[in-house]
Amino acid sequence: MELDLGLPWVAPLVSVVLAITFLGVWRRGRDIPALDVRLEDAVRDLPRKASSSHQIRCYDPATLEEFGYAHAMSAAEVRDIIAKTRLASKDWKKSSFAQRRMLLKILLKFTVENQADICRVSALDSGKPLVDASFGEVLGTCEKIWWLVAEGERYLRPERRSSGYMMFYKKARVEYHPVGVVGTIVPWNYPFHNILNPLTAAVFAGNGIVIKVSEHATWSALVYQRVIDAALAAAGAPPDLVRIVTGFGEAGGALVTGGVDKLIFVGSTAIGHKVLEAAATTLTPVVLELGGKDAFIVLEDADLATVTATALRGAFQSCGQNCAGAERFIVAERLFEEFVQRCVAVAGKLRQGPAAGEDVVDCGSMCMPGQAEKVQELVDDAVAQGAKVLIGGRLPATGKGHFYPPTIITGVARGMRIWEEEVFGPVMSVVTFRSDAEAVALANDCPFGLGSAVFSRDVARARRLGAQLEAGMTSINDFATTYMCQSLPFGGVKHSGFDRFAGVEGLRGLCVPKAVAEDMWPFSTAIPPLLQYPVSDRAFEFCSALVWMFYAPTIAGNLKGLWSLAACFLPKRGSKKPAQKKSS
Repeated sequence: MELDLGLPWVAPLVSVVLAITFLGVWRRGRDIPALDVRLEDAVRDLPRKASSSHQIRCYDPATLEEFGYAHAMSAAEVRDIIAKTRLASKDWKKSSFAQRRMLLKILLKFTVENQADICRVSALDSGKPLVDASFGEVLGTCEKIWWLVAEGERYLRPERRSSGYMMFYKKARVEYHPVGVVGTIVPWNYPFHNILNPLTAAVFAGNGIVIKVSEHATWSALVYQRVIDAALAAAGAPPDLVRIVTGFGEAGGALVTGGVDKLIFVGSTAIGHKVLEAAATTLTPVVLELGGKDAFIVLEDADLATVTATALRGAFQSCGQNCAGAERFIVAERLFEEFVQRCVAVAGKLRQGPAAGEDVVDCGSMCMPGQAEKVQELVDDAVAQGAKVLIGGRLPATGKGHFYPPTIITGVARGMRIWEEEVFGPVMSVVTFRSDAEAVALANDCPFGLGSAVFSRDVARARRLGAQLEAGMTSINDFATTYMCQSLPFGGVKHSGFDRFAGVEGLRGLCVPKAVAEDMWPFSTAIPPLLQYPVSDRAFEFCSALVWMFYAPTIAGNLKGLWSLAACFLPKRGSKKPAQKKSS
């Protein structure tokens, strides 16, 4: 029988498979509760006037329009929240993985169905354009939840381990138990994702979580707390399982020292030092994800058309306010002129303005007051030492909002502040290299080591170069794609921090890894008689024989150990039985 190469049966078969898949997905979606939360209503609830000094002014950084004033929590309030979350976590750690998955699915469903409103709220609070909000707030969050639902349980189930050589008669495993209450301090640059990212992993691992948001992202955080509360109720989870803390340094300090079981800090290196110092007083384990100044290396055989588009996105997305943002563009000397010309041509066409306005914009505003001025200081310092600004590089002369234009600068050198410090703004610093060794040296000549990227048509060469970079993450022929691969850990080296908060490593890091060993066969093992107290005069010989028998590098040595072990149970040569007294 010959196979019909036209394969007329393929189309109907594919149609049936797709129909079954669609019906299955549709059915699963129907089983997930919908949340009755309207974000557009929630945004109007803040009081318009400050009633006390313990309040946070909330406003749009692009227009300076005020949203109102939010409560800044005291240290006592934070400690009370931690205590309530601890009680909730004790119930939640008994929850099934099915219930945890349902909670995440509820959040995922809401995110997908309300993504436009989520992006608008985040854009208004952080200044980023809607497209950048879709990239950073929604896509990353959806991928994170999808991975946890699909694979998370696999990495939290007890894991069988080798019992070793001498313990061959034992079964060994690692169990992953929730730590209890996770505390997180997150920045303002991605208001929605910075909350949902640690939240979803923490609750899936069986923990409660308390999240201290930046005072510059308070307004959106209060909106998202409503979503979280509704999701917890729909999933049958304790209402205090996830709480958001708003406030200033007092509230953050109380979270660090208030008794959480693990702390995750995402922020600047300077504040990271203070957090680590404070956490040491209570021996609270800390994950630090600090600054970044990613190297973006372009080898001479790279595809410039593709690389240029990626470079511009890496430098200017969210106005450069990304911890894993490209700041140092290290370009092969042969490609330098064309690379710079292409980037300048596109940068000159970028539209900048209020992110949530009527007009489509490519770049929004800076979020923090004073940040644009700091970027200007770094650019001015570089220019004073010989660097050249090709486009941008000047604060807007008029207008409202915290804006700084997309900027491209060349001639940057070691010793300039812009080479050493994290810019956290829309500035592309471009330098050249002549050899792979020089490219690596330039990339590693930095106090930070978060992400990195290498571009070349020769993938093997790009891998070799990437392996030499002092960074926690490397993307080959792309930028920051390691973050969308949610099974991978996220974190850096050097002044970019330590430990990881994403991927398998981050998920398991939210647990106490408990080592367990038990007998393999249905009988118990006991300490050998010679080693039981009081020990025999042959106890040391017995131990020495075991070492020879199991670990000697030669068969002769193993046999020597076996013979010596057997000899331990034989009467000693020349030994005499104690004389018995004759009865009188």
